[in-house]
Amino acid sequence: MEAFLSSTFAVAIAEVGDKTQLLALFLAARYGRPYIISLGVLVATLVNHALSAWLGTVLADVIPAEWIRWIIAGSFFAIGLWLLIPDKEDDNMGRFANYGPFVATLVLFFLAEIGDKTQIATVILAAKYNADIWMTCAVIAGTTFGMLLANVPVIFAGKWLMDKLPLGLAHKAACILFILLGIVTLVGMD
Repeated sequence: MEAFLSSTFAVAIAEVGDKTQLLALFLAARYGRPYIISLGVLVATLVNHALSAWLGTVLADVIPAEWIRWIIAGSFFAIGLWLLIPDKEDDNMGRFANYGPFVATLVLFFLAEIGDKTQIATVILAAKYNADIWMTCAVIAGTTFGMLLANVPVIFAGKWLMDKLPLGLAHKAACILFILLGIVTLVGMD
């Protein structure tokens, strides 16, 4: 349960104000089909985060055990600081927008997640909770649920919600969360 909850919380807070959340707003405004767009987000995130979690478990098996916590803690610190850097919009939006809401959302979300903070967090969390396949599945489910928690309200509430959210505060809170995860990881060292 810890793997699921920490993955959900970490990704949900990191996603607020992220480029994929802005992408969700764009797609909702363009298509006005919130259920289809939400389904596209779900499928794209599941595929992307499953691949990311697989990479995290492979890295955890290859990297010497005594280095894992240091790498994970350092990665949490790096993501925490990275959250303070504003995102830039992606130019791929126009290219795929003509394929309909599901395909556009699926492709754009998958591409937008490549190298994104939440994808890297998924790799790190999968490496951290690399006990067995069920822990990896808990990470995938948690990070996917976190993405949905952050994006589905934007898809349904659109611009009104984005105007009300203090994005700077959300980024600072996410920064603190990831730095705390780094500290907890280091303190848990034997």
